[in-house]
Amino acid sequence: MTQRTLLSVRNLSIRLSRPAGERVIVDRLSFAVGAERVALVGESGSGKSLTARGLLGLLRSPLSVSAERLEFEGRDLRAATPSQWAALRGSGIALILQDPRHALNPVLRIGRQIDEVLRIHQRLSSGERRDRTAEMMLAVGLRDPLRIARAFPHELSGGMGQRVMLAMMLVNGPRLLVADEPTSSLDAALRDQVLDLMVSLVEQRRMGLLLISHDLQQVAQYCERVLVMYRGRLVDERRAVDLAASDHPYTKTLWSCRPSGRTYGTQLPVLVREADERAETLS
Repeated sequence: MTQRTLLSVRNLSIRLSRPAGERVIVDRLSFAVGAERVALVGESGSGKSLTARGLLGLLRSPLSVSAERLEFEGRDLRAATPSQWAALRGSGIALILQDPRHALNPVLRIGRQIDEVLRIHQRLSSGERRDRTAEMMLAVGLRDPLRIARAFPHELSGGMGQRVMLAMMLVNGPRLLVADEPTSSLDAALRDQVLDLMVSLVEQRRMGLLLISHDLQQVAQYCERVLVMYRGRLVDERRAVDLAASDHPYTKTLWSCRPSGRTYGTQLPVLVREADERAETLS
């Protein structure tokens, strides 16, 4: 059975316009995502987060996005109006950001923030929205939804805050979840818990996941395919199970440079950028 394509991107570029001239930050990215788990990986500054925001129409001047194709479920997004983008975000495509402390409104109770997401996208009674909110909070592992609904964001731990964000993004049943470094603010134990939960919910709902990360070994555990970015370009693409065997110099360096007990006291590998032009082109 052929997998249905949710997101289709061809030659997507992001430019920064300044008085001194124009700079290309993301250069001609092409990929597709279906009902699968795909990772977009690269070091800080490679253009991953800008790409995520560009895919959801969240970039503003002096940044601009161009593409030969940018489609979601066959719909051309290049000419989408602000109201069309607003309708799509949260219902068709959902975005989870890095830190719930900055993504959640600090002066609104949690229940009201989830309720607001439902009111924007669905016509439900207040009782139906309240029930849907409680069901979604339970689904993401928040055991006491009534108490948490009355809480403010600062009263929650980082892990609980990220679960709240996941509940907000999934409550309207989107088909694609874009997660931008969703566990970077959490410790190692909570990181695995949140990723396990996210993958489980995505699989249960038969959604697509685009997971953005700098940790190649982490995404190899949770994703099926991996796209590797370097200096704004897609330089490597392969199945997650094949990452350790990649012959691309940048992918090899990312795979090997994660510190561990085994590498304690040794120098981690470094990519000599100027000497290796292969990191500039798709292998």
